[in-house]
Amino acid sequence: MRALARSGSPAVAELVAFACGSTTHNTAALLRGGRRETRTYPAGVFLYGGHGRRILFDTGYAPQPWRTGWRGALYRRLLPPRIGPGQPIGEQLDPATVTHVVLSHLHPDHIGGMRYFPHATFVLAAGAARTLRQPRLRDGVLHGLIPSWFDPAEAIIADEFSPGPFGLSTMDVFDDEDFMLVDLPGHSHGHLGALVSGRLLLAGDASWGRDFLGDEARIRAVPRFISYDYDELQRTAELLLRAEANGVTLLFSHDEHPTGVNLL
Repeated sequence: MRALARSGSPAVAELVAFACGSTTHNTAALLRGGRRETRTYPAGVFLYGGHGRRILFDTGYAPQPWRTGWRGALYRRLLPPRIGPGQPIGEQLDPATVTHVVLSHLHPDHIGGMRYFPHATFVLAAGAARTLRQPRLRDGVLHGLIPSWFDPAEAIIADEFSPGPFGLSTMDVFDDEDFMLVDLPGHSHGHLGALVSGRLLLAGDASWGRDFLGDEARIRAVPRFISYDYDELQRTAELLLRAEANGVTLLFSHDEHPTGVNLL
């Protein structure tokens, strides 16, 4: 695994998963009728290698301490981050080998490792770029986790989606038809997924996990309020279920995934 993750771009495409910290939450606080159990949610990161590129999808949690003020303190109270030695993404691969970083959205468990990739080209949705300029409290953006060198003007902004397979809206930002950005609105303003090799869909936080998908009507008031657009979240869930019914494997950020293997 270590050799696989640190090598240059492979001749055959690969997709490798990492867990870069985790948080916990009570299922009953998320869903009406949910089990009264505290569940662990890994901060999942995926590395795609192929076509001369190594594309990181999200970056996981940042190591402590966070200098994020009262907003960060509130976040840590609601969703306590846990990230130990060896778990930050910059300690699990060689950052210099990563050519691009796709941010599914701007929540702390997805942007915490940005600091390791000053040389990479970042990719984010237009909605995320707008949110970054003037975030609301409910947007969950902690500017203290975003490196001072990061300039959205130098990033690739995904804003031209076209009709794609399974009713999804896609953008072939790399012009290779193998790593396609997918518009998955609802969870946040500008929430991206990625369709890899036409058969695996990195679905970010479109759902907290595969077993939650389809239960959007049971989401409690507080997490529903925090969602950017609850109606869009429901429509996105329907599209994902359709894609799955057509043979696509859905990989959500907070499910557990095997590490050290090629998922393709």
